[in-house]
Amino acid sequence: MEAKKKWDLLSIASIPLTMTLANSMLIPVLPAMQKALGISPFKASLIITVYAAVAILFIPLAGYLSDRFSRKAVILPGLILVSAAGAGAGLAAVWADHAYGLIITARLIQGLGSAGCFPVVIPLVGDLFKKNEDVSSGLGIVETSNTFGKVLSPILGAALAIWAWYIPFFAIPIFSMLSFGLVLFLVKAPSKEEQQTADTGIRTFLRSIGSILKEKKWLYGIFAMGGICMFVIFGSLFYLSETLETRGMSSIMKGLVLAVPLACLCLASYLSGKWIGENKVVMKWTCFTGLLVAAAGLFILGWVQWSHTWWMVAMLAAASAGIGSALPSLDALITEGIEKEQRGTVTSLYSSMRFIGVAVGPPIIALLMDKSVMLLFMVLASTALVAAFITLIAIRPGEKGQAPGSRGAAGRRRSPAR
Repeated sequence: MEAKKKWDLLSIASIPLTMTLANSMLIPVLPAMQKALGISPFKASLIITVYAAVAILFIPLAGYLSDRFSRKAVILPGLILVSAAGAGAGLAAVWADHAYGLIITARLIQGLGSAGCFPVVIPLVGDLFKKNEDVSSGLGIVETSNTFGKVLSPILGAALAIWAWYIPFFAIPIFSMLSFGLVLFLVKAPSKEEQQTADTGIRTFLRSIGSILKEKKWLYGIFAMGGICMFVIFGSLFYLSETLETRGMSSIMKGLVLAVPLACLCLASYLSGKWIGENKVVMKWTCFTGLLVAAAGLFILGWVQWSHTWWMVAMLAAASAGIGSALPSLDALITEGIEKEQRGTVTSLYSSMRFIGVAVGPPIIALLMDKSVMLLFMVLASTALVAAFITLIAIRPGEKGQAPGSRGAAGRRRSPAR
């Protein structure tokens, strides 16, 4: 990797860390929010869902703007919105008599800000590096930062909630503004000419997206897999958080237990990013194997319903590791397979699908928890298995219109990845 760009990459990696903290840090606090606000588990899950739901709508616009103007011009205002909304949610919790509605509104605004942050990070990494191997490695670091945020989130959220349940809201502006400073001063983003941004109107933009999706049908498979991965992760996290609460576990211990499967997710993402390099065949089978492992772990957990906490955590850790090993490959396939002038837009569509998984996971699991634990895990296992099947049919290196299994000289023009 280019040594002079390591600080750029580390600064960029702070963005997914911040965005993850802004959402996942609240998961271990949801039971406390239910009691303080007098709401149901389903309503509590909406505090997570609305953040992702509004991001789904605005991520494609953010991708388009980042392609037409610059990545930093979209990321920096997004971080400011995330920061302001976090403070607003905390103030509403402290002073308002009917805080729930105001918190939901603040989370909607926060989701709008997040739409311009993490989704734009993926194409920015692709812009910074010339070698595809460096792009894959950089994306592995970005996913590791994202998953490390998930590891840190339950511990930090539980620790802050010891003071008061709304304190995690006030922590969000601190992390957001720290990331803002790093990106502002340390990230030397490519110029508009180097980024090859597309100076097109909205109609031309929409036609070009339609053309890309028609030509590159493999993108639908990547989109679906990204959404499924996030659905499985956030759904299982919500279930684990609620289950640990019913077992009377202390806040800090609960945070530490939640961090175990997420640590496996983080480690698997890091190792996978190093392993895949620029070989598309390796990416395909890494995705398939990881998703198969995730499906197996969830299926076993639903079928063998031992009451031991260690058993549940161990199976979720295995499933999380499987998901973690697939994510860097998905990022690399979609980033290296799209030309730079369209990369922000297309990767933003991919990020929208991931946010759909984040949005629907907690409320669906909240509803399934009232019916059957076995059904809950069968649903999670089945979706992971569907994603593994999609990998087999959607990613086919070497076929017409798809990238070969590996590339030659680094200076060769980047061929579309699948």
